[in-house]
Amino acid sequence: MRRLITAVGGAAVVGGCVAGLLYLGPATESPTAAAPATGAPAAGTPAAGSAVTSALDTARKRTKAYPRDPVGWASLAGAEIEQARTTLDTAPLEAADHALRRSLALDGSRNYGAAVGLGQLANARHQFTRGREHGLRATRMAPDRPDGYAVLADAEIQLGHYPAARAAVQRLLDLAPGSAAYARAAYDLETNGRPDDAGIALKRAVDSASTPGERAFAQTRSGDLAWSRGQLDRAAAYYREALDTEPEYPYAVAGTARVLAARGEPGRALDTYERLTERTPLPQFLLEAVELRASMPRAGDAGPGAAEAALSAQVRLSRADGGPVDPHLALFAADHGDPADAVALMRREWAHTRSVITADALAWALHRDGRSGEALEYVRRAASAGWDNALFRYHRGAVEAALGLPGARRQLRAALETNPHFSPYHALRARELIRE
Repeated sequence: MRRLITAVGGAAVVGGCVAGLLYLGPATESPTAAAPATGAPAAGTPAAGSAVTSALDTARKRTKAYPRDPVGWASLAGAEIEQARTTLDTAPLEAADHALRRSLALDGSRNYGAAVGLGQLANARHQFTRGREHGLRATRMAPDRPDGYAVLADAEIQLGHYPAARAAVQRLLDLAPGSAAYARAAYDLETNGRPDDAGIALKRAVDSASTPGERAFAQTRSGDLAWSRGQLDRAAAYYREALDTEPEYPYAVAGTARVLAARGEPGRALDTYERLTERTPLPQFLLEAVELRASMPRAGDAGPGAAEAALSAQVRLSRADGGPVDPHLALFAADHGDPADAVALMRREWAHTRSVITADALAWALHRDGRSGEALEYVRRAASAGWDNALFRYHRGAVEAALGLPGARRQLRAALETNPHFSPYHALRARELIRE
C-alpha cells in the first residue's frame, strides 16, 4: 500500500493549525528549475494537474535526450517531488531519489540542483536534520539563488529553530518575493503571534501566484487563518475561492466541512468529510471526521465508523514501520484509542522534529496517558513562540486543570475566545472544564 505524504507536524486544523511541510508551500521555482498528508488522485483542476504532469513529462524527455546532463536529472528530481507534493502520494519520491543519484554520479562537486533536491527529498521524508544540512550546503554554494533558502526554512521550522527559519524566509523574500516565499512568511508570522501580518503576507501570496495550485494553496491558507480566529464567513469565502480556483482541492474541502459543522450543519459536514476521505484519507481529514461524529448525539450508536477504522489501521502501521509520525495519528490515539500508543509515537517523532506543533501533540499524549506533570513542560514549549492557537490553549488549560494550577480557566476561556468553534469535540469539553 502506498503511503500518503502526511502533514508534517500538523496538529488538527480544527484547532487552528496549518497542515504540514508539503502544505506549507509550493516549490519556490518551477519544478523543472528546482525545490507539511494511499495513492489518491491529484486534487486539482485538470489544468493544474496537467501543468505538473507536463513539467514531469518534459523533464523525463530531457533526460532521455541528454542522459549525461546532471542538470537534467536534478530537474527531473524536482518535478517528481512536485508531483508528490501535488498528489500527496509518496511514490514519486523514490523516482526523485533515483534521479538525484544519477545527477550526482555525473557531477558530484558543485551540483546546486542536486543539493536542493536532496534537501527537498529529506524534508518530504521528515529527515529535517538532513534537510537542513543540504539547505545550508545549497545556500553556501549559491547564496544568491532562492531554492536553497526554501529548503532551509522548511527544515528549520520543523526542527523548532524559529529565528533561523525567519532568517531563511527573509532571504527568500529578498531574492524571490513570490507566492511560495510569502506563504512561508505567513506561516512564520502566524506561528509567532502576528496573525494580522500573516494575513497581509497571504494576500500577497494569492496575488503573486503563478499557477492555479499556488493560488488555491494561498487562498486555503487564508481561510485557515480566518478560521483560526473564529471568522466563519471570511473563512468560508476563502475556501470557496480556493475551490473555484482548483475544484476538489482537499484542504479547502476540509475547511468547507469545518465551516458547515460550525454553522450547525453537522450532517452535511460529515457527508463532505466522507467523500473527501474516500479519495484522500489523510490523518488530518479522518481525525476531523471522527471528532465531528463523536460530537453528534447518537452518531456513534452504530459503532466505529470508517474514519475511525482507517485511523486505527494507520496508527498500527505507523507503530510498525518506525518512520515519521503524523501528529494527527497521536491525537487520535490519545483521545480515541490507546494514549500509551500516542506517547510512544510522539516521543519517536520528538527525537527528529522539535516544532511547537510536535510539542503540543506530545504534551496531549502525555496528559491523556495520565502524565500531566510531564505534559506541562511540553505545553509550555508549544506556547513559547507566541502562537495564539485555540487548540494549544485548550490543551494547556486541560493540563493545568488536571494539576490544579490557577491559570487553567484563563487558558480555556482564551481558547474559546480565539475560536469558539475550534473543535466540535473539544470545545464542549473546554466549556465543561471551565464550569468544574
